[in-house]
Amino acid sequence: MEIKPGPLLNQINSPTDVKKLTREQLHLLCEELRQYIIDVVSVHGGHFGASLGVVELTVALHYIYNTPYDQLVWDVGHQAYGHKILTGRRDNFPTNRKYEGLSGFPKRSESEYDTFGVGHSSTSISAALGMAMAAKYKGEDRKSVAIIGDGSLTAGLAFEAMNHAGVADTDMLIILNDNCMSIDPNVGALKEYLTDITTSPTYNKFKDDIWKALGKLPVGKNFSREMASKLEHSIKGFVSKSSNLFEALKLRYFGPIDGHNITKLVDTLQDLKNIPGPKLLHIITVKGKGYALAEKDQTKWHAPGLFDKVTGEIHKKKYDIPQPPKYQDVFGNTIIELAEQNPAIMGITPAMPSGSSLKLMMEKMPDRAFDVGICEQHAVTLSAGLATQGMRVFCNIYSSFMQRAYDQVVHDVAIQKLPVVFCLDRAGLVGEDGPTHHGCYDIAYFRCIPNMIISAPMNESELRNLMYTAQLESTKLPFVIRYPRGEGVMPEWKTPLKEIEIGKGRKLKDGKEIAILSFGHPGNFAAAAIRELRAEGIEPAHYDMRFAKPIDEELLHEVFAKYKKIVTVEDGTVVGGFGSAVLEFMASNGYKADVKIMGIPDRIVEHGTPKQLYNEVEMDAAGIATAIRAIARTTVSVA
Repeated sequence: MEIKPGPLLNQINSPTDVKKLTREQLHLLCEELRQYIIDVVSVHGGHFGASLGVVELTVALHYIYNTPYDQLVWDVGHQAYGHKILTGRRDNFPTNRKYEGLSGFPKRSESEYDTFGVGHSSTSISAALGMAMAAKYKGEDRKSVAIIGDGSLTAGLAFEAMNHAGVADTDMLIILNDNCMSIDPNVGALKEYLTDITTSPTYNKFKDDIWKALGKLPVGKNFSREMASKLEHSIKGFVSKSSNLFEALKLRYFGPIDGHNITKLVDTLQDLKNIPGPKLLHIITVKGKGYALAEKDQTKWHAPGLFDKVTGEIHKKKYDIPQPPKYQDVFGNTIIELAEQNPAIMGITPAMPSGSSLKLMMEKMPDRAFDVGICEQHAVTLSAGLATQGMRVFCNIYSSFMQRAYDQVVHDVAIQKLPVVFCLDRAGLVGEDGPTHHGCYDIAYFRCIPNMIISAPMNESELRNLMYTAQLESTKLPFVIRYPRGEGVMPEWKTPLKEIEIGKGRKLKDGKEIAILSFGHPGNFAAAAIRELRAEGIEPAHYDMRFAKPIDEELLHEVFAKYKKIVTVEDGTVVGGFGSAVLEFMASNGYKADVKIMGIPDRIVEHGTPKQLYNEVEMDAAGIATAIRAIARTTVSVA
């Protein structure tokens, strides 16, 4: 179905065209842009509410600033759909997040208007400050603008950047898009602080009245801009105790203003463009603005999938037989089951209670499960602190986001041998979110840390058993359990909980000549390949290794003594991962074999469905079968 933009939007091929519009036409452009996003996302999928919430801001920014010479940095990038549409990608927008189509996030290689590649939160202020510092050094009259949400502002990186920006003497603007949401509702003292500013009727009315009065005064030698600024500071200090955080960081604070008033935004941005130095504009928006259902349930409509834009019905696949659950739901239900038995269990997640399904425990046991906001480093060290007091903490972080807390894992958990359980959701190739979200590297970056246990379940039952094992009093070390996004393989998944011996794999199938050693969910790809190959007379053995560290050396001795052709399969990088551990074992024990490592190659894998991506890297069932056929035809020299 062809989706046509409105007549005004259809004339916009670049921000130059936006600048040609009258102020009155900007309102119509916002309406058409919002409707086009709704039309495309309802049919093709994608992130939804965030971009609807910044339609007016997006139009105003491109209307006032000379992009791409002036540089806009969008934090995370969920909200950048309108930006993409206005910067020459309107006709390609239906390919957004599709295989070989537009990226779901700003991407430098995609457009000169995408000044910084994003995907993880809280990077925009640092990046924009770097651009502003470079402009100052080179003597360029170039403006830098960071657009960051209140959820992203909770991360330490954002505060570090603001702390520097306040003293860097650069011409940059930070726009704080305050909608009280990230994916789930925001939490913490900063949310309360911002709410206090936005809901202080005394401050907002007094400020507006004073500035209206000032507008009637002659501005000359006796009333400078500096004097006006001092007066505003006095007003803030008089009526609101919560207005000084940003100014304490030496950022001139403006706002809050209505982020859906395009006229007010344009006027304000024009004024701020002419004020030198570091500034922060606080705007209030509604995530999902313009689509009533998205405004009402912002978490549900963050990325709803395909839906009927008229009725709001979200299209779900219908099945005639029971389907396997998502791994995240197995985690969410199992941690409750374990916590009911073990009062020491607690759950921590950095801003992903719905995505990780820890929300189930938070609702049932609110004193034992916590969303700490977008603060991965804090989440890890908080977990370590709890562990010192005998708590058994399940710290649930997406694999890709775990990278942000690497030092805390090393310094605060591993060195101290604290038994924190790291449940790494979204391991492997996650799909449409692409390279910023793929969980490729955790096996490699954790495997080199002493005292770490690294495991991966092949199915839902194994996930439950690994979780059960990790919380036992006898488990004394940090315990990683990594599992993929999406569905498992067991419709009847709620199996009895059993302890798994740490560092022990299992033989699933005997074979001839060739052995497949799999780690985690890709073992199911290997099993499917074996079924196909056995019909051709090729009979590989199959071992589910379960642990990359400590690796099952007894089982590996058995494998290398019996097989001279070995294939390792994992959904992590081929460099430094599970396959590398097998090669290290082979070398240190003097074995000789033809070993092929199958996994995520040493390159950036772009976005697409998981099925498309695993096919691309040739480690789906068909790819494994093809590799084994090739190996079966080779002759191994052991001389």
